Order: sequence, then C-alpha cells, then structure tokens
Amino acid sequence: MSNKVLPQIAAPLLAWYDGAARVLPWRAPPGSAPPDPYRVWLSEIMLQQTQVATVIPYFERWTARWPDFASLAAADDAEVMSMWAGLGYYARARNLLKGARAVVAEHGGRLPDTEAALLTIPGIGPYTAAAIAAIAFGRRAVVVDGNVERVVARLFAIPTPMPAAKPAIRAATDTITPDTRAGDFAQAMMDLGARICTPRSPKCLFCPIAAGCTARIEGEPERYPVKAAKKARPLRQGTMFWLTNANRVWLVRRPDKGLLGGMRALPTGPWEAEPPVLADAPTAANWRMLDTVATHGFTHFELVCALAAARWDGQTALAPGEWWPIADLESAGLPTVFAKAARLFREDGACGG
Repeated sequence: MSNKVLPQIAAPLLAWYDGAARVLPWRAPPGSAPPDPYRVWLSEIMLQQTQVATVIPYFERWTARWPDFASLAAADDAEVMSMWAGLGYYARARNLLKGARAVVAEHGGRLPDTEAALLTIPGIGPYTAAAIAAIAFGRRAVVVDGNVERVVARLFAIPTPMPAAKPAIRAATDTITPDTRAGDFAQAMMDLGARICTPRSPKCLFCPIAAGCTARIEGEPERYPVKAAKKARPLRQGTMFWLTNANRVWLVRRPDKGLLGGMRALPTGPWEAEPPVLADAPTAANWRMLDTVATHGFTHFELVCALAAARWDGQTALAPGEWWPIADLESAGLPTVFAKAARLFREDGACGG
C-alpha cells in the first residue's frame, strides 16, 4: 500500500471510531480537545503488558490519590509500590515516580509535548512517547502497540515472523497515519484491534476498513501477524518462608534494584536451576516443608517455590524485616507471586496463619 490509500483507511476508521469509541477514564470523546496529559501518561504506563479491564480500577484509585504530577512527585515510595501491588511489572511504578519527579523538577510540572522531549522522561520509551504526543497533544506520531501491530500486519499481509516484522509494521503504519486527528486515529486502531480485529475469529464483516485488508482478501486473517517458534522459558526454583509470631508474619523489603524491587515480600532464598532448600532462611528455626508448592510465570522464566513454615521462638536473630498482622496481610501490598504463596500457607493453617 502507498500513501494514496490513506483516505481509504483513515476516513472510514475515524468515522467508525466516532460512533464506537470505548469510554475509558483516561480518554476524551472523539473529536474533542485532547485529554489531560497526566492521565494519558499514567494510562499508557499502566497499560504496558496489562489488559484494559485490569488497569481501570487501578487507574481510578491512583488518580483519586494522586491526581497530578505534583502530588505523585511528593508521594511516599512505599505507598506508591503498595498501591501498585498486583498490577505486575513493578519497574513501571518506580518509573512513574521518577517520571513525575522529573516533570516537576525539570519541566515545571508540565509534560513535554514532543516525542524527542518525552523520551527524556524516565520510563517513557519510543512507543509511549509517540502515544502521548498523539493522544495528549494532537501531534502526528506513529503509534504501534500490540493491537495496532495485529491490524497492520493483516492490512498489509506482512509475511515476516514477529518480532522481526516490527520495523515493517511501523513503516506500514506510518503510511496510513493521517496528519490530523492523529490521537483519535491511534486510539481507533487500538479499539479496532481490541474489539474487531481480534487475535482469534476476527469480525471482518464489521470491520470499517475490511475492503483494504490484504489478509481478508487472502482469506487467512488469523495467519497474521506471523508468529515465530516459541522458546521454552527456563525453570527456576526457590523457597518461600512463612515465619510467624503471635498472629503476625515476618515480611522483608526486596532490594530496590531487580525483580519486584522495593516491594514487601515473604522472605525467599535464591531462585536458581536447582532447589535451594533452606538457603537464606530469615532465621534458624524448625522449618516444616508444606506438601504443596507456589508457581508463577514471569516474562522470562517459570518459578516453582517450595514453602517452608515455622514459628519464631524469640531467641534467634532475624534478617531485616517487619512483623505484619496476618489478618491484615492484604494491606501489605504483596506482589502476586507472594500473595499466592501466602494464601497457600494460610490454607494449610501453617503456624497459626
């Protein structure tokens, strides 16, 4: 496709979007003034690797607590991490804090309005910079998320397997991105991918741009984007520790840098190829191994953790941490993997938990 077909894509797509746009708390209605840049920025960070339905309640709680850059920049790090708990990919929460503080300190509390300047803000990469520039500031930008990748790969029937196809998909998206209503166009493409051009059983009969879709003409829309052969994720093994005393459990704070950095967590030994058994236990104790294990899938590996429970006798030294009421454990903001393990310990009745 060349730029000559741009009206065949942009015009019918925007007409469809005007009547079918999803109502989302960070959006402005189609054709209206751009939304609050803070809300666009926040939503784009939250939506990385996370479904819209999951993000909405987090977004609403977050904006009620921190409605702008200034309030977030002044927030307590631990409270922010606790508010984020369960959303995953915790580096995003740390980057939100860094980003808000950079906006306040270096940009007078206002988000820059160009892709180049946005890229200087911690946590903002090329996709996010393009999305914010288009949606919050109406600038023409080539916005390609997972939904847009699927739509464009089908429109152009791009045969290269992912992720090698990404440059070709971006170049193709550039050819159909209009100079006006760039933000609405980007969100229309996202909505089309989410609601019509779905991974399985795309609803081609309802698609406003089906006439220009090469994959539909070929009769194999689900073939695109072409997937590369999956590689098996490596397995890591660990042990999580449930140490109790007077209806409290011992929690630790994970190192700021690294996986789940800065989060409260159950003590755990190393995560390695072989079971570490009781390595790095928080104290010397009569540890009892539960019959079940906790499992969790991270982006780059699968984790299987043995579960060890004990009561603290008040005599042995403890690694740094804090006692937390078991009955109020939800307020600790444990990451999902540790919340799963805590549930298993409590279901077992481990040491009064």
